[in-house]
Amino acid sequence: MDYQSLLSDENEQSKIRQRASAILNELKDIPKKDVHNSWIKGPTKATSSYPSNNCQFFDEYGFLHVKNFASSQEIQDMKHQMQTLVDTQWDPNGEGLTVFRTDEKQIEEQGSTDYFLESANKVHFFAESGAMTQEGKLKPEFLNDKISALNKAGHGMHVQPGAFHTYTKSDKIWNLVTELGWKDPVVPQSMYIFKQARVGAEVTSHQDSTFLYTTPKQSCLGLWLALDDATITNGCLWVRPKSHCEKTRVKFVKNPAHFGTEQIQKRSNIAKGDLKESQMIFVDEDVPKDDAKIDWVGKIPSVEGMSPWESLFEKGFIPVECKKGDLVVFPGELDHLSLPNVSDKQRHTFQLHLVEGEKAGITWSETNWLQYPKTDSFLRLNA
Repeated sequence: MDYQSLLSDENEQSKIRQRASAILNELKDIPKKDVHNSWIKGPTKATSSYPSNNCQFFDEYGFLHVKNFASSQEIQDMKHQMQTLVDTQWDPNGEGLTVFRTDEKQIEEQGSTDYFLESANKVHFFAESGAMTQEGKLKPEFLNDKISALNKAGHGMHVQPGAFHTYTKSDKIWNLVTELGWKDPVVPQSMYIFKQARVGAEVTSHQDSTFLYTTPKQSCLGLWLALDDATITNGCLWVRPKSHCEKTRVKFVKNPAHFGTEQIQKRSNIAKGDLKESQMIFVDEDVPKDDAKIDWVGKIPSVEGMSPWESLFEKGFIPVECKKGDLVVFPGELDHLSLPNVSDKQRHTFQLHLVEGEKAGITWSETNWLQYPKTDSFLRLNA
């Protein structure tokens, strides 16, 4: 059975949901321990008030589903601001017609364009490949409905005045993040993912720390907010519980052959190397042998003779269906993905990625693609 067939097969949908529900029910039984193993803080003595139930589940399984996190008004305000940004700032006839991909061609797209690199603290727009002609132009049917051609917008909505900034700086974000153990959370990036009806592309298996690398340890936290209902037919999130205990397998880094080592050390986007070389490259990390068995990085795992969702269950993934306003939180080493949206319902999300700041002894990698000008700093949640 393929993705399209699932739409009309309510019995198969029910089986998927029942299987996911059974797995989630098993995950709820967490044994009490004298020492709590926090993903961000390490082993920490348990007390009567620590860890909270949220913290315990998050650290044990690598994700947390928080229902009704955002209000209908917050969601409406975010969607309205995004529509305004698209209407007033995106010119698909100019340099802004850039495709975003997560498959084997992503180096050819966002790994080879200044438009992507320069989006760090701005709002740039990235189209679905299916919305473009072979000549690289926007298809006629999207000219009067630009927003329906988009894959994502990023990566600085949170620093712009308006609904995204207000949400990012809200007390509930701060309270949740600090409850989970972050001490000095700063926000490098935000993304608005459109996951368009019928054409919304898959997002292949990945770890966010691949793109948001910190030293001396990983500290990325993703906050995935559903702005529409997210279901198994319109591309909900799939996560692999406990994979957050695995190491980051690959890094997405600036290519020294293109930029020059000195420029990278300066955190500069001005290239002084061989401009024929791609701007970004993937570099494998040293990982334990058991982690090395994960051979589906940048792909959707598949098992011969199984449907896409059966394959995902077989590899340890489960779907996390969300109602509009629900939040899924997970650390940067969690393996996660989403399948294509083959339904007639969009699946918009707003995603924040934060890391620990310097006050927590954490350094943002100079080789990461996302670099602010030397005079600017990442938004600090408690400032």
